[in-house]
Amino acid sequence: MTQSKKTFDDEFVFLPLGGSGEIGMNLNVFGFGPANNRQWVIVDIGVTFGGPDTPGVEIIMPDISFLEEQRGNILGIVLTHAHEDHMGALARLWPRLRCPVYATPFTMYLVKDRLSEFGLLDSVELRDVPLKGSFSLGPFDFDLITLTHSIPEPNALAIKTPLGTVLHTGDWKIDPAPQIGEPVDEAALRALGKDGVTAMICDSTNVFSPGEAGSEEGVREEITKVIAEFDGRGVAVAAFASNVARLESVMLAAKDNDRSVCLVGRSMRRMVGAAKSIGLLEKTGELISEEEARAMPSAHVLYLCTGSQGEPRAALSRIASGQHKNVKFHEGDAVIFSSKIIPGNDKNIFALQNALADDGVHIVTEKDRPIHVSGHPCRDELSRMYEWVKPEIAIPVHGERRHLLEHARLAKSLGIQKAYAPRNGELIRIAPKGPEVVDITPSGRLHQDGHAIVSSLDQGLRLRKKMAYAGHISVSLVVDQKGKIISGPEPRISGFPEGKEGEILDILLDVVEDTALEAYDTLSIKARKEEDLIEDRLAARIKRRVREMTDKRAIVEVIVHKVKA
Repeated sequence: MTQSKKTFDDEFVFLPLGGSGEIGMNLNVFGFGPANNRQWVIVDIGVTFGGPDTPGVEIIMPDISFLEEQRGNILGIVLTHAHEDHMGALARLWPRLRCPVYATPFTMYLVKDRLSEFGLLDSVELRDVPLKGSFSLGPFDFDLITLTHSIPEPNALAIKTPLGTVLHTGDWKIDPAPQIGEPVDEAALRALGKDGVTAMICDSTNVFSPGEAGSEEGVREEITKVIAEFDGRGVAVAAFASNVARLESVMLAAKDNDRSVCLVGRSMRRMVGAAKSIGLLEKTGELISEEEARAMPSAHVLYLCTGSQGEPRAALSRIASGQHKNVKFHEGDAVIFSSKIIPGNDKNIFALQNALADDGVHIVTEKDRPIHVSGHPCRDELSRMYEWVKPEIAIPVHGERRHLLEHARLAKSLGIQKAYAPRNGELIRIAPKGPEVVDITPSGRLHQDGHAIVSSLDQGLRLRKKMAYAGHISVSLVVDQKGKIISGPEPRISGFPEGKEGEILDILLDVVEDTALEAYDTLSIKARKEEDLIEDRLAARIKRRVREMTDKRAIVEVIVHKVKA
């Protein structure tokens, strides 16, 4: 690999657009060159998921308006691994960027699968990178360094430029026995540190957790024991589909307990297909279909299910509610949750577990037995990484604000002289003389709202939230050209309490109709001939009256139809 020579005006900069101040939706950008003519590379392009505060929106992505402006100078998108919060926005946002995509084999398999769903597979320039591989993009030289995480092929990126080297860790932990893939390449990290690292951009998820995250080896042993304890009964295991080492552990545990494995859930089948495409899961035995499993005694089947986070449409929730056509649980069966509770999913998970327990199903979680370990570094692992790499600057990412600030404090306590906790949208000069915020770029969120991708500030979502909290009232009115009412006002009301036999709603309908008539009667003859003016005046009067009566700021829409007499 070769590096271009630096010039007097060159700067090496870092720009987080997602994942700093939040866990998820990671999008990080590196730039090199003078301020008015930089070249850029994007590292990861992920999503997060909607919740009660985003009704109708399931997928949320970083705002890439800054990158769209720089599209002609973007050299490529480099993916560290295949989790949705690192690659889930690729197919949705690539048409706005149109640059090559670089990934290792397992990640690339899933990239191709997702691009196919969006009809983009033949449009995107895809570049396969081998594990521990190297490649160059303009002034950037990339070396991939093997780490361990909760998915195959997690890679740190050593990004070398004429102004210095950055280590971007992506997601990682230190697992000496990851079960799938190699352990952390400590030698490569130490060698990098010896050569000199200007800055390390590092995962902060578990910075408040002491010790180490733990190994998949111990989880494998414990899952085998737990399954054996339910001999003669039906067993299902819910796990993150992307954790292929965990899937292998469950499959091998099933084999040791004379059970055949049935995959339930699309993402489970998708991940297993990706793993098998690169030669993984070869010793786990044959899988059986849902139809085959249904015909077998439940004591000889293990269902490996999606839905560990209580997702309503995932396999486990559909089984628990009796909506799955092939899989049923019975009293005495067991469901093993080999996963943690992701913050925000608590209510859905507990509702799912309560529904299962109500049917007599035994629940086993990580709180009961050591059947899950995190994929992110705890404090001792972070300390070891800083000992190996010895960066001049620590830049924590992948965490809420409190995580980033604590990570910066930890780095300084370990002897790192400079540490900066970034915010999304801050353009940070790493070299020369960094870190320093040199600009603030547009940042924020994009929502996938049905088939449309819109800003989080879009009026439609704002109105939808307001309707959810305060209800909606529409009033239809027909007038002739002289301003005489021909029909109406006819109110329609949604989202208000109805009361016994609808008496509350009936009263409100009458009040809205009377208020509309009163407001209309106050209009001048001239005003009655202007539809927009009628609509505005009546809506304003109805809003005030409904507010007085219900203490709700309802959305009120008045529609006036003018007809010839």
